[in-house]
Amino acid sequence: MAVIKPFRGLRPPRALAKDLACLPYDVMNTDEARKMAKGKECSLLHITRSEIDLAADIDIHSDLVYDKSVENFRNWQDKGWLVQDEIPHFYIYAQTMKWRTQYGIVGCASVDDYLNGIIKKHELTRPDKEHDRMVHVRVNNANIEPVFFTYPAVKEIDKIVDRIISTEKPEYDFVAEDGFSHHFWVIKKPETNKLIEKLFAEKVPYTYVADGHHRTAAAALVGKEKRENNPSHNGTEEYNFFLAVHFPADQLRIIDYNRTIKDLNGLSAEELLTKLECGFVIKEKGSKTYKPRKLHNFSMYLNGKWFSLTAKADTFDDNDPIGALDITVLTNQILTPVLDIQDLRRSKRIDFVGGIRGLNELKKRVDSGEMKVAFALYPVSMNQLINIADSGNIMPPKSTWFEPKLRSGLVIHLLS
Repeated sequence: MAVIKPFRGLRPPRALAKDLACLPYDVMNTDEARKMAKGKECSLLHITRSEIDLAADIDIHSDLVYDKSVENFRNWQDKGWLVQDEIPHFYIYAQTMKWRTQYGIVGCASVDDYLNGIIKKHELTRPDKEHDRMVHVRVNNANIEPVFFTYPAVKEIDKIVDRIISTEKPEYDFVAEDGFSHHFWVIKKPETNKLIEKLFAEKVPYTYVADGHHRTAAAALVGKEKRENNPSHNGTEEYNFFLAVHFPADQLRIIDYNRTIKDLNGLSAEELLTKLECGFVIKEKGSKTYKPRKLHNFSMYLNGKWFSLTAKADTFDDNDPIGALDITVLTNQILTPVLDIQDLRRSKRIDFVGGIRGLNELKKRVDSGEMKVAFALYPVSMNQLINIADSGNIMPPKSTWFEPKLRSGLVIHLLS
């Protein structure tokens, strides 16, 4: 069963929360981070993307960048921009997007749960990205950014959350620059914190990484590293746990994650359409944007026109968690055999566009000449994600996009 524990969070004063909180480090580049932090002296980006305080040509993985992160992290605490709670708490973190709100329990997940498979994952990680975040966790001795977990909903936990949000004023409550609202409560009663810990231990057999696989792996591996280097290790140290926000699965929605391709592998548009007829029923939709209507239906933008592609029955296997995925169908029927994209992780000919940008972003990139063709997919469901994780399978790259992104900086977990 899952181990989730309360902790002494390091948090900003209420007046600073909006300006200090920021998007995760990995959804932006350095230039974007500089723009986001402009005019926000206390922005956490000075810690998570500390290269913004150094020369423009700095290697973002250099020691100077990590050292600057440590310096800024210490300064934020010295200035009172981050203050540690006196006793351990769970917290509630809610996000509102388009009138839909999801409520997560902020607590510390267990390194052992990650190593033993109680925390399940659905994506592979890249060693270089793992290493970067491991260094960041190690030098700051803290989980500065949370990871995004999900779990099968538990009615008793839902009732606790409902009671708190309906009777208590949130500690933080603001609308970010992207229009999404963020709400944060401190669970103050010791008996409530104990009950939440007990309910997870008794009723949640597994938790699932929804977003943040690299941060999860880095946090767990640093914890493992610290225990191996501590001859007095007893299992209760803070480094045995890492920061995660746990959302019930029935509150989450996955957004589509789409593909754009730079060339047609030597084919004309007409030749591409002819080849696609083998696996799809194709209907031209003209200039009006076409969005996939259901599983196994795709939209394609090519030569200024939208097309509906409906996969034929022999191109997918709904009894196979991986074979049922539309990403699998697209890869096996189009990307690999027709467009000769053999490695989705490394190919420079393919790019991935989160559905939050809308299908007009696909049209824009093709019309500009940057890309030749774009494919939009029907979103993966939470049931598909959980089934794949439970079966021990791994999703193809860039399969899921969760929105809103967690804001970093509302609470931090110190490792000692």
